Amino acid sequence: MMEALVDILKGHPGPSVLLFALLFRLVSRMQQKLPVPKVVRQDDFRYWRWRNLSLSLVHSVLTGTWAMTCVVVWPQLMIDLHSHHNPVSYLLVCISSGYFVQDAADIILSGHARGSWEFLLHHGLVIWCFLYTLYTEVYVAGAVVALLVEVNSVTLHLRLLLKLVGAQASSTYYVIKFVNLFTYVAFRLSSQFYLTWYIVHNYSWLDHGSLFLASMMVMNIMILIYFYRLLRADFFTPRRRKVEQNGQQNGVQRFLGD
Repeated sequence: MMEALVDILKGHPGPSVLLFALLFRLVSRMQQKLPVPKVVRQDDFRYWRWRNLSLSLVHSVLTGTWAMTCVVVWPQLMIDLHSHHNPVSYLLVCISSGYFVQDAADIILSGHARGSWEFLLHHGLVIWCFLYTLYTEVYVAGAVVALLVEVNSVTLHLRLLLKLVGAQASSTYYVIKFVNLFTYVAFRLSSQFYLTWYIVHNYSWLDHGSLFLASMMVMNIMILIYFYRLLRADFFTPRRRKVEQNGQQNGVQRFLGD
């Protein structure tokens, strides 16, 4: 049954991604019925950010667990990033592509595009890489390895949700910030740099190697900048510094806080 479903998806990659984008939108609508902390509901931007991060957390738990399962059950995915794939890994990339399309649309349609241009740049790079993968059926394994970063996104989103409710002084936040640091190095940095090494090492024969290498270099620069911000905010910021004021910068509310 799985193979039959994936065969249908392979025949219509674009519409399949849009379908999963709509399903994620439906999940977002359902999440709006859940109780929200009072401090979050009192501010429109904070409420939107809470809703957006909550859906991102759902995506991260789903795809991060799925990606880890794939590389454990089928270790060949870690070796042949270009050609090796199976129906389970293809479905994972298709579902994740739908999320990134939905999230980009949510950011734009909600009016937060200017304050979250970094996320839109990242999403744009991911979407084109994943769509290329879905249409050509190459680099599926590479996309699975890339989705290992979602393991870190789980702790990253939990950390940001705690910041939204002003819980930076809690013991929960204290534990999360250290777990987040570990997963950032173990899953986000390691996965990105392994992908970069693979492209450089096999550059001479890879399909569109220059485009993928350029995309990876941009994303590598971005995650190093985010890593610096993370360290600055959680480990090198003086305690007397005031709690984040909803991400104001140059008069624009930023989606991505430290």
